[in-house]
Amino acid sequence: MKLQQDHYKAPARWLHWTVAALVLAMIPVGALMVQEGLGRSLQNSLFIFHKNTGVIVGLLVTARLLYRWRNPPPKLPQGLPLWQRRVAFWTHAFLYTLIVIMPISGYVRVRSGGFPIELLDAMGIGTLLPKSDAVANAAKSLHYAGAWALVILVAMHIGAALQHALIKRDGVFERMWPRKD
Repeated sequence: MKLQQDHYKAPARWLHWTVAALVLAMIPVGALMVQEGLGRSLQNSLFIFHKNTGVIVGLLVTARLLYRWRNPPPKLPQGLPLWQRRVAFWTHAFLYTLIVIMPISGYVRVRSGGFPIELLDAMGIGTLLPKSDAVANAAKSLHYAGAWALVILVAMHIGAALQHALIKRDGVFERMWPRKD
């Protein structure tokens, strides 16, 4: 049974899919860049990509949260069981929380570790933090734990989206999918 509901507006869809693509690119890069034996040049390139993409994700998620505050998402269909509504609510809440925490913890780890963020440096935005190994290590631990939590939540989110798109075919997935009109 296909449920009737509103779609997300175009800016919300664009922000969702852009952040999703960037986060999905950053996960394997983040895992790979810390591996030994890659070669200095490749490893540096991966770090530069990850750091600068993190800045972009931070800016986009800020825009997304501001947009969402001004443009609340459509309500979930009433036909969804209460447990699915609750899981959807908490999964989205934790995803948003992590997608805010990850760029901040990454920034703190890099800057307090005394490393550059090339995009910010090119824009003349200096570090806001003094060098501190203790702060850098704490931020690194938070970033690492957050990465694992993010991988789990992203997998849950994709699994639920695919279930709605391919199995249930109830219109929930289409709310966020780019529209043809």
